[in-house]
Amino acid sequence: MANTATLRASTRDAEDHSEGTVARMIEEQTAKLPSDTFLWAAAASMGIALFLRLTDRKDESLFVGQWAAPFLLFGVYNKIVKVSGSDRSSSR
Repeated sequence: MANTATLRASTRDAEDHSEGTVARMIEEQTAKLPSDTFLWAAAASMGIALFLRLTDRKDESLFVGQWAAPFLLFGVYNKIVKVSGSDRSSSR
């Protein structure tokens, strides 16, 4: 009996905080990408930044080097979406 009440409360809470259609569409598309895509993108941005720094293009190097962190964050977000889904109410 308590489990049923808890499930109803959880479902109601999930429906109150559900994702929008744009977020759901983006997550459906990005979930198709392999997780290591973002890791390789981060490594590539660091390599390009190193090359730019070695060729005395400091401003461009700093700009491209800062892409690594967002790529890694996108990868973490992508992994979370794949593992647990973004919207609890849509899976029920």
